[in-house]
Amino acid sequence: MKHQRLDELQNVAEVRQQPPQALTRSARLQRWAELLEQNPSRRLSTLNQTEYQPLAARELMRSDESPLSVAFEDSVLRGAGMKDDSYGEAKRFFELSDGELHDVVCYCHFGGSVNAATVAGRIRGVVAGKQPGIFARLREAFLG
Repeated sequence: MKHQRLDELQNVAEVRQQPPQALTRSARLQRWAELLEQNPSRRLSTLNQTEYQPLAARELMRSDESPLSVAFEDSVLRGAGMKDDSYGEAKRFFELSDGELHDVVCYCHFGGSVNAATVAGRIRGVVAGKQPGIFARLREAFLG
């Protein structure tokens, strides 16, 4: 398959771009959790010390094979307007606070990697408005 830029395709075909699909915050977060649950034992990279990074650096943070890259790989979420797999874009797109996103992707909670099921659980907690309790955090720390 030959890849062509949009302007090149417009010379040989009529190209209609779809407007972004409107998904609620909850639907976007649920979709992300579902994607992670498709391969629950998949090890994903965390982002290092998000809470200590200056705002500009934090917004640009990303990692291959991270929970954020799982979301960005999905055509539905990209179609809904997700532009890349950076911390700042995930914060904007999923309408998360720094604290919420920190709880989902930061190294300090999981170490260098975390399994997808754990991240999905954290995301579902955000949807439900719950913070993980001390026992859930200890279980995750020891069992991944």
